[in-house]
Parts: sequence; C-alpha cells; structure tokens
Amino acid sequence: MAQDTTVPKLDFEYWLDKAVKWGQGTTLESQKDVCLHLPQLQEFLHQLYETLKHMDSIAAIQQFPLIGQLLGRLCWNPFVIGYDESQKTLMWCLCCLYSSEPQNPVELKANSWIRSLLCHLLSSSKWESNEAETSAFISTLGYTSADYYYHLVKNMVFSLVTELKGSQFNGLNMQGRVSSSRVNAVSLFCLPLITLPDLTPLLETLLLYQGGASKEILSSEFLEAVNDAFLKKKISLPESAIFSLWLRHLPSLEKATLHLLDQLVSIQLNSLEEVASVIKDSLLPQAASHPAIFRFVNEIFKNVLLETDGTPEVMTIIQVFTQLFVQAHQNENKQHKFPLKAYFPYHHQPLVTALLRCPFELPTAHRSQHLKRISDILKALVEDTNITSLADLFEIWFLVARFGEWLDIAAEQLLKGAAEPGALLWLLAFYYCPQNENQQRTQTMVEAQAVYNHLTMLFSCTVLSVKDLEAAVHSITDIERCCNQHLITHLLTNFLLFSSGGHMIAQEFIYSITEATDTRKEVCNLLVRTAHRINHSGGENQKTVDLLNELLQKLTLKA
Repeated sequence: MAQDTTVPKLDFEYWLDKAVKWGQGTTLESQKDVCLHLPQLQEFLHQLYETLKHMDSIAAIQQFPLIGQLLGRLCWNPFVIGYDESQKTLMWCLCCLYSSEPQNPVELKANSWIRSLLCHLLSSSKWESNEAETSAFISTLGYTSADYYYHLVKNMVFSLVTELKGSQFNGLNMQGRVSSSRVNAVSLFCLPLITLPDLTPLLETLLLYQGGASKEILSSEFLEAVNDAFLKKKISLPESAIFSLWLRHLPSLEKATLHLLDQLVSIQLNSLEEVASVIKDSLLPQAASHPAIFRFVNEIFKNVLLETDGTPEVMTIIQVFTQLFVQAHQNENKQHKFPLKAYFPYHHQPLVTALLRCPFELPTAHRSQHLKRISDILKALVEDTNITSLADLFEIWFLVARFGEWLDIAAEQLLKGAAEPGALLWLLAFYYCPQNENQQRTQTMVEAQAVYNHLTMLFSCTVLSVKDLEAAVHSITDIERCCNQHLITHLLTNFLLFSSGGHMIAQEFIYSITEATDTRKEVCNLLVRTAHRINHSGGENQKTVDLLNELLQKLTLKA
C-alpha cells in the first residue's frame, strides 16, 4: 500500500505559526527552538513537496492559500536553509508553484517572487549581508563563512543535478519525473549565477536534459544567457552541452554564427591558419556535424554573402569553415555519422561527392583530371538540364563556391599546363559569371581563353617587363572594362606567382593592377589562400614562397 503523503491542514497551520514566531524572535531561546524542530520541519517539507509535485500551481494555491507566506519565511531563515536537505526541498516546493505559462498579472507577479526566492537560496551575497544572524550557526558547523557558502552551493548543485539526472532514468514512471514547470523554474533561478564556476555541472545537466515534452522546457532567458556567457568566454562547457543549446534554441545559434562572422571580418586577415583557429574555437564547425545545425548556419552564410555582395573576406571565411566542417565530419564515429545527403539534401549528389574530395588526397598529376570531372558534372547540370530559376542557379553556385580551394587549384593548374584547359576555364568562368543571360558567361569564356593563350606563350619567358604583360592583356581586352575582371585578375596573379619571368615584375604589376581595378582585398585574399595551400601541400620552390610573403606584407601595410 502506497504511503499517504497528503499534508494535514493542522500540520500546515502549525508550521506557519512556527515560521511567524521564528521570524519575529531574535533571542537565543528562539534560535534553540528552531534548531530543536529542524528534523520534524524537514519531514513536513518533504511531505509538502510530495503533495505539490502532483498538482499544478493553481491547484496548489487553492489548497494552501498561505503557502507563499510559509515558504517565504522559511527561505529567509538561515537555520532552516542550512539544515540537511531542507534548502533543496524548499527549492522544489517553490518550483511546484511556478507557472510555466502565466495567464494574468497575479501569476506573473508570483513567478517574479518565486524567482527572487530561488536566486536568494543560492546567492551568497544576500546571505553575507545577514552574516550577523548566520555566523553563530555557521561556526557551530566548523566552517568559515567562505567555506560554508562554497560547500552549500556545491552541495545544492550536486543535489539538483542528481535529481534531474535521476528523473530521466525513470522512463514512464511519472512519479519519478520532474515536471516541465519545475525544470523551467530551475533554469530561471540559474540566471544570476550562470558565470559561477560551481554551477557548470547544473548548466550542463539542464542543457542536456530531455524531459519528453513537446515544446522547450528551459526558459529562453536561460538559453540566451548561457549562449552570451559562452560567446564572451565567461564560462566553459562541454561541446555536447553547447551543441544541445544550439539545437534547442536557434536564436542562440544565429547569434553565435553572426558573432563569429563579426569577429573574423574585424581582424586583419594575415593567414588562413589564424582564421581557422578562430573558427575552430567557436565550436561551430564541430556542431555542424549535426545536419540541422549545418543547414541553419548555411542559410545564414548565404544571406550574409548576398547582403555583402560577395565580399572576398566573407567568401574566404565560408570556404575555411567548410574545410573545417569536412574534417570534423570525417573524424566522426562511423556509428554516429550522418550521410552526406542529410547536409546537402537538394543538391546533385555526384557533384557534392566530387567537391568534398580533399585535393591533397590526390597526387598532383591527378588533380586536373578530377577538376575536369567537376567541370563536366557542373556543365551538364547547368546547361543540359536548362536551369532557368535564378534561385536554383544560385544554390548550385554557392555549393561550388563553398569548396573554393578547387577553383584556386584550377587557376594554378591552367598556367602549369593542364591537360584539359577548356574544362578548367569553363569552371572558373561559371564561378565568376554563373548567369548566362545576354551571353555574359559565354563572353567571359572568350576573354578568359584569349588572356590564357597569351599567358601560356609568356610563361616560359625568363625576362619580362610590366609593359610586356600589359600589352599582352590589353591587346585582347581592356581589363577595366572586360566582362569579368575578377577572373582575369585571378589568372594574372597566378601567372606572376608561378612563372619565373613573372617573379621579376610581380610587385610592380600587382600594385598597378590593384590600384587600377580596386581589387587589393581580392588579391590579398587570393595570396593568403595560395600561401595556405603551399604550406599545406609543399612542392613549390622557395622563391615562390618568399615572393608570396613579401607581396602579402607590402599589400597589408598599404591598406
């Protein structure tokens, strides 16, 4: 037979009367009376909690109209909250009275009062203001004030964590479950204490808590506060807790993504290693191993790219993020790894697979062949299927742009004698001019082919002047008025880096072209990406490496 946990009305009135007298009395006799009754009071509070936990807040108030007076007086009595598990039981009783969806001003005011009491129960600063009243009790326990509060907070956190974790192992045993409103209340009481290191286990437990409710049970204020503290590096939480936070609360994920972009755009882009370090530290690439997070971040990137008109800095950040995401996905345990289609559900899967291939996994001699495959798949997709929707075309372009390392390698391979230059030129032409309305891409291809032909003729020359290169380029097109100066700039920059004659005129020519076309940032980003690729793969002579570093240093100082 189940034990009857109903609280007799006479017991309630008895303890309310006691609480009033204890609050009014300041003598030693009054304090002795409190201590004498603490074991029985704790038993009463336990019975009260067992009764309240099966009620909603409205029913609890109706049955015990003066419960607020009782709990409020007990919460401010240092002897009561310092005794055994009374403090924890008081907290759970308060949580039972909390309205998760307040319907009127009275319930709103009651919620505010409950939050203040919950905060008080773990706020040492409030207790310290009453240290004269509590010092006698603390000293009898053999603690200093600092030790007492430290152990009190630690024990309370441990009790709450144990209670929350234990409730999740009870399955369908509803008597063992912690109600959603009480979990919500606990998350609210954490608000003023979020940066307290001893609270970290409770924050982690709350973020990972799955109560089976159809809607979010943690308060949005709590989730926002934890996210803000994490972004400002005021707290440290396990990755699993942060990932759960972002899955539970998309506004926090959006804020974390925009915070990362702001952080990266505001710093001087000196190396991709530095960019990668900042991105990794944000935990977003690791979190993106979950497809829902990846797709959400992907949408933010697309919107930011459109809003900034495709600035080189933003594009480079997105490309580095993608590389780190691919690494994180490859490192995932096979049992927990999602299929690629979960991340790119609406894209042509052979194209996705080809782009995801790491360039450094292939021998240098095979990279041109792989680039031709990417170009052929893309060309068939864009031209043969006759895609007319600008939205669909943008999605395809953005997928290719995310894996921009392949595009940089295509430009490099072209000038080093690629076996299929036409396919590689088409790939670059599509990136720089995805639309072919009014034949823009066709015209871009014609101009790029003409410039490429002249550059290949000059590639073997060991002695060149700036005028030689300018004459070669301007004999085909005026770079300031050409259909796509960005593609021409990309080809010219690679020519200067990878041809022996280009080394001699690189500095002078790059300064003149960046001033004439306002492409300093674009060229800087290209140089940074190239330096990163060479450092990663090796294979280039030291002259090229030295030239890259010198150009980057001077262009950065010129900014």
